[in-house]
Amino acid sequence: MDAPDVLRHNALAWDTECENQGEWSRPVSAEVIANARRGDWQVILTPNKPVPKEWFGELKGRDVLCLASAGGQQGPILSAAGANVTVFDQSTRQLECDRLVATRESLDLRIVRGDMKDLSTFDDASFDIIFHPVSNCFVPDVRPVWKESFRVLRPNGVMMSGFLNPLFYIFDHDLDDQGTLAVKHALPYSDLDRWTYEGRQLVAEKNEPFEFGHLLTDQIGGQIDAGFLISGFYEDYWNDQATNLNKYTPTFIATLALKPR
Repeated sequence: MDAPDVLRHNALAWDTECENQGEWSRPVSAEVIANARRGDWQVILTPNKPVPKEWFGELKGRDVLCLASAGGQQGPILSAAGANVTVFDQSTRQLECDRLVATRESLDLRIVRGDMKDLSTFDDASFDIIFHPVSNCFVPDVRPVWKESFRVLRPNGVMMSGFLNPLFYIFDHDLDDQGTLAVKHALPYSDLDRWTYEGRQLVAEKNEPFEFGHLLTDQIGGQIDAGFLISGFYEDYWNDQATNLNKYTPTFIATLALKPR
């Protein structure tokens, strides 16, 4: 078998997710935008827990990169709250969700298509804030994401990131769907390995992206190695329908990282 083009495959899978109006592909309402304009807003990096407002500091007038964060949700809210927002994502359909909200609500939202590992379209020190919700599980190597993020942030800029607890990936997901937790996979996890040794065929048109379970050494240690200082941290739960692991441990992690002066 030829190696798959992960970037293209996952972009198409997310296009399908958007067509199916999945949870992360439903543009926010006019009411949410109106509230954000009045200063009443919240956004999430992980499925449920709102990001602490103090992580943002003064948002108005600041340059924000919503990294791999399309879907018509976080970017438009932050724009309505007063930030200068660029939404960057590989999925054309996901970006169309942001464009829809921007047009509907007269938001000045910059929309750019690209790979989260390659931010070469942006100059050094272009942004004050990077907002990076759960999405790096769709890239084989997360460390380039941190390095590029560090480069495009200004000194004293912050990066907010959400990602899956890697424990999620050690279990047999087919059995998990049936209510049983059974350890099956070693970490770091890669759908490409399953694609090789199980003959597992993932179909983008059926909303089946390739996923990768990165070690905390790469998720958190990778941020530190890129030059960041970790200055905030919390955990979050998914829901019991998504995984039975949720009954025993938080399944998501969020970090706040500072680029020192």
